[in-house]
Amino acid sequence: MTEIWPGSFVPLPLGAHPGEGGTTFAVSSDVATGVTLCLFDANGSEERLPMPAHDAGTWRGFVPGVGPGQRYGYRVHGPYDPAGGHRCNPAKLLLDPYARAIDGDVRWEPCLHDASPEDSAGAVPRSVVVDTAFDWGTDAAPRIPYARSVLYETHVKGISATHPEVPPELRGTYAGLAHPAVVEHLTGLGVTAVELLPVHQSLTNGILAGAGRVNYWGYDTIGYFAPHAGYSAEVRAGRPGGQVAEFQQMVRTLHAAGLEVVLDVVFNHTAEGNHLGPTLCFRGLDNAGYYRLVPGDRAHYFDTTGTGNSLDLGRPDCLRLVLDSLRHWVTTYRVDGFRFDLAPTLARQDGTFTRLSDFFDAIHQDPVVSSVKLIAEPWDVNQPDSYDVGLFPPGWTEWNGKYRDTVRSFWRSTPGTLADLATRVTGSPDLYGPTRNRPSASINIVTTHDGFTLRDLVSYDRKHNDDNVPDPGGTDDNLSWNCGVEGPTDDPEVTALRARQSRAMLATLLLSRGVPMLLGGDELGRTQRGNNNAYCQDTEISWYDWSAVDRELLDFTARLVAFRRRHPALRRRRYLTPDDMRWYTPTGAPMTDADWAAEWSRAVVAHIDGVVAADLDERGRPELDDDFLLAVNGWWEPIEFTVPTVGRPAHWMLEFDTYGPSPVGTTVAGETVPLRPRSLVLLRSPR
Repeated sequence: MTEIWPGSFVPLPLGAHPGEGGTTFAVSSDVATGVTLCLFDANGSEERLPMPAHDAGTWRGFVPGVGPGQRYGYRVHGPYDPAGGHRCNPAKLLLDPYARAIDGDVRWEPCLHDASPEDSAGAVPRSVVVDTAFDWGTDAAPRIPYARSVLYETHVKGISATHPEVPPELRGTYAGLAHPAVVEHLTGLGVTAVELLPVHQSLTNGILAGAGRVNYWGYDTIGYFAPHAGYSAEVRAGRPGGQVAEFQQMVRTLHAAGLEVVLDVVFNHTAEGNHLGPTLCFRGLDNAGYYRLVPGDRAHYFDTTGTGNSLDLGRPDCLRLVLDSLRHWVTTYRVDGFRFDLAPTLARQDGTFTRLSDFFDAIHQDPVVSSVKLIAEPWDVNQPDSYDVGLFPPGWTEWNGKYRDTVRSFWRSTPGTLADLATRVTGSPDLYGPTRNRPSASINIVTTHDGFTLRDLVSYDRKHNDDNVPDPGGTDDNLSWNCGVEGPTDDPEVTALRARQSRAMLATLLLSRGVPMLLGGDELGRTQRGNNNAYCQDTEISWYDWSAVDRELLDFTARLVAFRRRHPALRRRRYLTPDDMRWYTPTGAPMTDADWAAEWSRAVVAHIDGVVAADLDERGRPELDDDFLLAVNGWWEPIEFTVPTVGRPAHWMLEFDTYGPSPVGTTVAGETVPLRPRSLVLLRSPR
């Protein structure tokens, strides 16, 4: 019979920690009256060891002879009183909330419900003891400033699932993402960071599983310390726990290529769902210690996520879990930042979103977590204050939903959007300036995983989610335009217009102040066949199609990214002044308030001065640059603009014309330049 000892009485980190002679296990529950550690052998036989030591809500034990590879779980004795918020049931085998790796999946059976007296061990995954030590060699974080960053949002599996140069056994894995063919694509494109859709261990809920679909995006987390096993070539090869070193190797490879790694993290809810959901981990350990419960009705969950539950970061154990997880991914995996899904939920300590929440305080005071990129999705659901763009504290950046909506609206020729476009292109000072932030607080987006791809944005007026089962989901408000035909077409005029619209939006994104984020695959012309909510599509709908790459679009995007990198005037770290950016009508006259306010205004020319009030580099030298004229025409007819007089003799050379091959060569003040329908032109005057 296996022994379990009390072990050290000094404060211990939670989780399973292998060491000399055995492994220390520690788990937290303020309501438990007893906790049993369950060890499983290779045949699945279970041995139950009551945890011998308990102090201040932490249960611990040291098991001699146990090391990496050991599968385990917990059973918790304590109150079962749903009306009081407690759901302990020792018939339920629970995952370790701090498990470094997880093996197996869920089988959706009635025994998973907390009220069932049936044992759930045969239907749930196991936690795995893992040694997380790794030889990082000469690895160094790229530490790229926001102003020089170009983010690239991608799914770990989707980017390599069909790549012909990636070996079949590596496709769709962490090792596949780190394969030279994929890394060369990313570096050739010029992006500086990959922002990965969730990589924490997640599961597919019973409804999706019953319909033959999967949780492809990964937004149902059940293990905040464990890399998702489904993306691991090591796990596929029969080595559970191998996902840890594989993920570390991926980060080291991407760092060596100069790429940062940002993780999309889902701390707003878990995969346990509402009061009818499965008991897998947190619910059975300390339900009221992790979840927000409805005041006066503690049998139900307060839901600001649309998933059935919301984590309560006002509770000490829950807040500790989140901070420990973030710190773990920075120290153990050396990731470079986080994008927080439905981030306002994390700061709803008393129901309303507030900058004064314990969550923000804890983040800002943590020397490890506060030193990496912190990106908020600044909205959640079901609350009057669910849309919180521009309201996060200094030190945070945000997905700028207003930028997305404005750019889409302008390029589909919506009246009255010109002034707002100018505001967004200059870094959204109306949103971030009042809080003394910089333009880099704005993560500028046109497309993301949630919605149409860029190709679909110009090809569909409405969503086509019929392949989603059982619920098509997805918004009906896409601000898209199919350019005259719904879906695929061979009409050369329509395909040419779609290409122009795509180039115009990409150029707007990459020539704006703030931090641009590309949706992975947009540069290739990737389509999801009109599906704007492909969360359950682990199919060709979601995977990159490397056999159908739009080479012209790829080259255009890479050229834009490289141009932005070369020219600091396009990515200033401060808001513009009238001296370094001036606005003109197409006639060459300065824009007036009446011009901005006119509903019919759809064209403008901006002069960007590359010398006035330039940023300073790391050594205090001004980052001097050329001057630029940025001209946009949102009309469906061509116009001409008169090159304005900008205060110095200047010869202007064409750099970009999103309409296509341009007749513009070199021009000077007072001359007219054609500005074709729905197009953007950028001219440069060398200093």
